[in-house]
Amino acid sequence: MSNTAETPTLNVAILVYDNAEVLDFSGPFEVFSVTTLPDGSVPFKVSLIATKMREIQAINGMKVVPNETIETLPSPDILVIAGGSGSRQQLDNTQLITWIQDVHKSAKLVMSVCSGANLLAVAGLLDGLNVTTHHQVVEYLKELAPKAVLCPQERFTDNGKIITSAGISAGIDASFYVVEKLLGTEVARQTAVYMEYDWQPAKQVVDV
Repeated sequence: MSNTAETPTLNVAILVYDNAEVLDFSGPFEVFSVTTLPDGSVPFKVSLIATKMREIQAINGMKVVPNETIETLPSPDILVIAGGSGSRQQLDNTQLITWIQDVHKSAKLVMSVCSGANLLAVAGLLDGLNVTTHHQVVEYLKELAPKAVLCPQERFTDNGKIITSAGISAGIDASFYVVEKLLGTEVARQTAVYMEYDWQPAKQVVDV
């Protein structure tokens, strides 16, 4: 895969909102942003995305401005949904939930980090899937997605199109897994070397 006309760069949209957990979105942003193919081409174009183009205040006061909105980037190839305490306020955001449902239909992959899985649950996308989340959110996710199979012991799970990860730093490992899944182990390994991150390929729960 390369960023040629035949194999275009994949658009990665990382959803943020007020009180999103910083590492939930910044970890995956770094992994996808620095991934490079052996020929030097860049396989991912990464954007922070929000419902509106305004300053977002993440947990602990970090302020970020999204690159795109759900209207200007309606159909990303890969969607990453960050978690954080603000995720609960988004569960009643009908516009956002409908957009997630629409993206799921056309996206190559949809990945949640931490309590971002709650948004997938409300969107009705976790029924029958193996899922994980932050250890403090497991019981709440069970309420939201009673038909899902909770796997709190797993760092992340792969259900084909939907990938879920455990809390906060687990989003980095799940992002490396996506790089490996799409581009191969060596590309993921070289990305980890660049980041000086202790990453090892690992088997994860797969819904078959």
